[in-house]
Amino acid sequence: MTDTVNELAGDAALPFVLTARGPQCAPAGDWNSWLALGGRGSGKTRAGAEWVRFGALFGGLRSIALVGPTLHDVRETMIDGVSGLCQIARPGEAPPVYESSRRRLVWPNGAVAQAFSSEDPDSLRGPQFDAAWCDEVAAWKRDKDTFEMLQLGLRLGRHPRAVITTTPRRTPLIRQLMSEGGVAVTRSATRDNAEYLSPAFISHIEARMGGTRLGRQELEGEFLEAEDGVFWTRAMLLAARAGRPPPQLGDIIVAVDPPVSIGDSADACGLIAAGATNAAGGGVQFWVLEDATLQGKSPAVWAEAAVTLAVRLGASRIVAEANQGGELVRSVLRSGGCDVPIQLVHARLSKTARAAPVIALYERGRVSHAGQFAELEEEMLQFGSSGMQGSPDRVDALVWAITTLETATGRQPSIRQLW
Repeated sequence: MTDTVNELAGDAALPFVLTARGPQCAPAGDWNSWLALGGRGSGKTRAGAEWVRFGALFGGLRSIALVGPTLHDVRETMIDGVSGLCQIARPGEAPPVYESSRRRLVWPNGAVAQAFSSEDPDSLRGPQFDAAWCDEVAAWKRDKDTFEMLQLGLRLGRHPRAVITTTPRRTPLIRQLMSEGGVAVTRSATRDNAEYLSPAFISHIEARMGGTRLGRQELEGEFLEAEDGVFWTRAMLLAARAGRPPPQLGDIIVAVDPPVSIGDSADACGLIAAGATNAAGGGVQFWVLEDATLQGKSPAVWAEAAVTLAVRLGASRIVAEANQGGELVRSVLRSGGCDVPIQLVHARLSKTARAAPVIALYERGRVSHAGQFAELEEEMLQFGSSGMQGSPDRVDALVWAITTLETATGRQPSIRQLW
């Protein structure tokens, strides 16, 4: 972006200047990229949108790239979202118009912003820009390829620049940006923007993640110095070993992570039983009851094992990941004599993203193990590290079990006698 944008962010943008916090304003200096790290709801999207708006209207920008995790994210968050470019026009100011057929946003003065997805780096071949806004790069599918292709297109104007707004995670691109020269870094926390957030949201999210490493990342916007992210530690697992669970649990489920093949070299069928009960100090305590994972067995065998476990423990339902088999997973379980309700779940996030909230529960002491599960715990310690070999089937089933129980804690479950 031209230096004019930083120099003149005054009268025309006065309403935002009066309400913006320091980390929401472009840093001073001769930077090429502004990396705005922020917690959930910290106002980083608004900062990126305001930077683009001012540049398009008053900073001389004519060709801008808008890059998000997907095209849907660009449209729903960066353009039409509550802090998006079409929502922040000042009173009396004509907002830009989105031309869906050409995937571009056009301002009345002729400035144009084009939408791109991190799923398709090659779409950035050819176009050229004088600025770019990259949102949630921590969730980009092909992050380094997309960013490198974008850099080749930032070749217009006196000083083309990019603003990068994201919740920090230790992804390849963010690691690269944190160590590069010419990158200005700002940070903001969720609570810093509390004036514009629901008090119920603040209370809930801090109760769930406050005081954890995940909370430092997702709420404080902190870049964690740990290999590949936030995972289980041996200290967490030692603290979780609690022996015999309480005699009554409010809900029990069996979670299944089905394999797609059989044989000695096939993935295991993750099979974990877990329950939930009211904790002494309030809230809910989760219990890992059994690890009945099977390796190399046919669908008939693991389905029968899942049903037997569910019946023996009095489980309210069997939860099974259905990304690979779909309704076939339900049919296999039914053929194994299952009369217990079956809930199919579909993985839309990465394994590490799905595991992160569960890891936070362990860190807060909210998950207990009914004994020592050596193979499960070893897989948990390797999860996400460079030493991880094969598929984390036990961990996948564990994550589905705890996540499903936590989602259901607002219901009124029946009481089941366990021992």
